[in-house]
Amino acid sequence: MAKKLEVPYNGTKEQEERLRAGIAEIRAAHAGKGLTIAALQKGQEIFGYLPEKALQIIADELGIPLAEVYGIATFYAQFSLYPKGQYKIGVCLGTACYVKGSGDVYQKLCDELKIKGGECTDDLKFSLDATRCIGCCGLAPVMTVNDDVYGKVTPDEVPKILAKYRT
Repeated sequence: MAKKLEVPYNGTKEQEERLRAGIAEIRAAHAGKGLTIAALQKGQEIFGYLPEKALQIIADELGIPLAEVYGIATFYAQFSLYPKGQYKIGVCLGTACYVKGSGDVYQKLCDELKIKGGECTDDLKFSLDATRCIGCCGLAPVMTVNDDVYGKVTPDEVPKILAKYRT
């Protein structure tokens, strides 16, 4: 069974009120169509991800079941139920990178950070996501840490790269 990531809720009353106000604006502008996705986008914009509290607010404000909101949030890749870390790590799993070993780099990051893709470390320092082609095929395999791009990465280099950001 997968480990359940316990994410403490750090939202504020101000953020919650901004979400409620945003949903009211969306409701007025959308005339009943696409409300849930627009509300989820607003929630993610405000919180940086979609904590359970934000999902509940959206469900309550739109008058729909929480399960429906959760289903939509988990269906679309643009939404995250987990916060992103201070350092957002992406590993390209596009064809060129994958053929050159990015799957092994990705697994090494999972092992080093003790998280799975889409998750964030408990200290909120690192988050890890698989990406598709970022246009650096000549540097395959490629990983990014925020705006820093690392090319021709091997699993053995992962600890050294992470050490730059752990200080």
